Amino acid sequence: MALTGQIAIVTGASRGIGRGIALQLGQAGATVYVTGRKPAESDAASENYLPSLEKTAKEITERGGKGIAAYVDHSNMEEVKQFFERIERDHNGQLDILVNNAYSAVKTIMETADKPFYECRPEIWDDINNVGLRYLFNVPYGVGKQALDRMSADMAVELKPKNVCVVSIWPGAVRTELITNMLDSQKAGGKTNERIDIFKDGETTEYPGKAVVALASDDRRMEKTGRTLITADIGSEYGFRDIDGRDPPNLRSLSFLLSHSGYTQAAQWVPLWVKKQRNSGENQPNLH
Repeated sequence: MALTGQIAIVTGASRGIGRGIALQLGQAGATVYVTGRKPAESDAASENYLPSLEKTAKEITERGGKGIAAYVDHSNMEEVKQFFERIERDHNGQLDILVNNAYSAVKTIMETADKPFYECRPEIWDDINNVGLRYLFNVPYGVGKQALDRMSADMAVELKPKNVCVVSIWPGAVRTELITNMLDSQKAGGKTNERIDIFKDGETTEYPGKAVVALASDDRRMEKTGRTLITADIGSEYGFRDIDGRDPPNLRSLSFLLSHSGYTQAAQWVPLWVKKQRNSGENQPNLH
């Protein structure tokens, strides 16, 4: 297995994208610490269809890796400090892969996606960005995304001499458990939310995991340090598909962008390989 002997941490891994990444790392042979809040403090306490942290750890082990569940509230710095001290003790300081995925504002961004930023309550900034500075939904979300990309680019400069690769990975529209539940509710005649439609053909939660495994297994990964990468682009480069055999839509695909901007007829005439180019100098590290 490509990642046998490697130690990985995936934060916020009880469900969603974090769970998918953790499962793929385990399938590649890694020892994976999966973190999440205690059940009484998490969404799983009120949503019984959501998987648990222990279930994720168990499935990692079943797939050939070693899954270890650790309850950590990533908004509590003392808990975070104690967790990393544990990793240092248990593995003599070895940590090969760190996936900062923890995020707790999916419902918030869905509920406020169509509101102008000036109509949102001020606390929305804390809801969206308090755990991780994580432009798709609204202004606070977009600011947080760009901040995370910039932070990754600048971290890459300082960590490059230590041979540590830092990248910011953008999944596409991911069909997490929460999103799937919303889609099912909409099918059953529930409240309609046009923003949800973008997820109908989205990627599974394990597709970003395949992207992380591909990067972690690449001996030339340092060539990508400091960059912002899209999962579909990583899939094209390394030649993998989603676990359901599909190639998920690319966020940079002009056809995809036209279709979800209301220009469905025009989108049909544009080949899928025609993509929006990145801005020159995008996410260049701050050297000052």
